[in-house]
Amino acid sequence: MSGGRQARFWLIGLGIFLLVLWQLSGMLLPFVAGLALAYFLDPLVDRLEEYRLPRWAATALVLLLFLLMLVAVILLLIPLVQMQVVQLIDALPGYSHAVRDRVLPALEKFLSRLPSDDMQRLRDAAGQYAGQAVGWLGSVIQRILSGGMALFDVLSMLFIMPIVAFYLLRDWDILVATVDRCLPRPHAAVIRQQAREVDETLSGFLRGQALVCLILGSFYAVGLSAAGLKFGLVIGLVSGLLSFIPYVGTLFGFIASTGLALLQFDELWSTGVVVGIFLFGQMVEGNFLSPKLVGDRVGLHPVWVMFALLAGGYLFGFLGILLAVPVAAVIGVLTRFAVARYMDSPYYRGTLPIRGEGE
Repeated sequence: MSGGRQARFWLIGLGIFLLVLWQLSGMLLPFVAGLALAYFLDPLVDRLEEYRLPRWAATALVLLLFLLMLVAVILLLIPLVQMQVVQLIDALPGYSHAVRDRVLPALEKFLSRLPSDDMQRLRDAAGQYAGQAVGWLGSVIQRILSGGMALFDVLSMLFIMPIVAFYLLRDWDILVATVDRCLPRPHAAVIRQQAREVDETLSGFLRGQALVCLILGSFYAVGLSAAGLKFGLVIGLVSGLLSFIPYVGTLFGFIASTGLALLQFDELWSTGVVVGIFLFGQMVEGNFLSPKLVGDRVGLHPVWVMFALLAGGYLFGFLGILLAVPVAAVIGVLTRFAVARYMDSPYYRGTLPIRGEGE
């Protein structure tokens, strides 16, 4: 088969695969989540296999321990989080009055010093961009909720995902070997190398970033609660969860906790303690956690990760968020491979033969 026909064959196959994925996106959530869980836990199962434990037993043990830990954490945290969320909802009217009494007078005093023309332009621009931002954010949230958080999806996640994860995790090595046998023989070595780079990128980012989120969320929750900030547990946990998106978790937690501290505390030093908690957390993350647990080798730029997560959530809902980072990793690896091939080609070096030369 010629190179052109082979390329057309794989492009047609890729197009069919994407079309099927698009059509079945509404029911793929538990399967993709099970695949992600199996990929995440596979190194632990491999480690237990080294101690002569059968693959099925290692799979059952690792999955059971993971689910037990997850249930224990949920049972422990849900009552606390629920209580703080209810209290926050009850306290919002009081905070809105405090903002009106403290912030708005200072803001009006500042704006009164601006010329009337600048004030009008500022109001028009603020209204326009704020409306666009709220509309775009609302559409993203609506797609995420409608595409991934329906009752059927929640039930399928609870009951189908563990079963899918068990069978995929048990047969992981067999599945990898089967895919390897199906690779086109002339390009098998190159495809294996790119697959290893994708695996290195994904494992480095997903497992490392998950640990970073867990450590930061625990630190912020404990630190803010110890500082006496009301709703510090909720803010800390949400900040840790959002830290999966680079800088978003820290920015959200810093703004939310600082704003609440200014409304709750009369002493300025108490607000300074809250600010110091986030500055210390950001310093530890940037200088120790991310370099040690994630590292620079993953090759996923923070802006690329943010774009992939938002685009995935907008297009496919919660399913798109699960697929965003793997797809971003594959695109990143293939792009680096294509650039390397281009820079090693006559198109880059300018050594293409001129048509008619030598004829």
